[in-house]
Amino acid sequence: MKILVIDAQGGGVGKQLIAAIKQRMQDVLITAVGTNSTATAAMLKAGADHAATGENAVVTACRKADVIIGPVGIVIADALLGEITPVMSVAVARSDAKRILLPFDHCDNIIVGVSDFHVGRLVQGAVAELAKIQGNR
Repeated sequence: MKILVIDAQGGGVGKQLIAAIKQRMQDVLITAVGTNSTATAAMLKAGADHAATGENAVVTACRKADVIIGPVGIVIADALLGEITPVMSVAVARSDAKRILLPFDHCDNIIVGVSDFHVGRLVQGAVAELAKIQGNR
């Protein structure tokens, strides 16, 4: 299974996701794409198999992924302090991949009905959903 993890800013969420996926699953290929080099470096350090940075990397990787994981902002243009471009959000939204989105109330996007979970709990929930998808393949 080809997994794409997209993150912005410091890459902390992506780093935690990749570490948790690697710990729980084998036979997955993780590509990390950061909106900036700091996010990409953090995810690569966490164990991503491949990594790239920037808008075109997001577009290209979305075409090849089976599952895309990241904060909900990756499908909202100008989210994550403006690091998600409209082209990036459209690429994620139009991808044939399954999407696992972590609900964060950041950058003026408020998700009603979502409890205020800690990042660790959201990461574990995302990995559990990924395991379900892997089991259905």
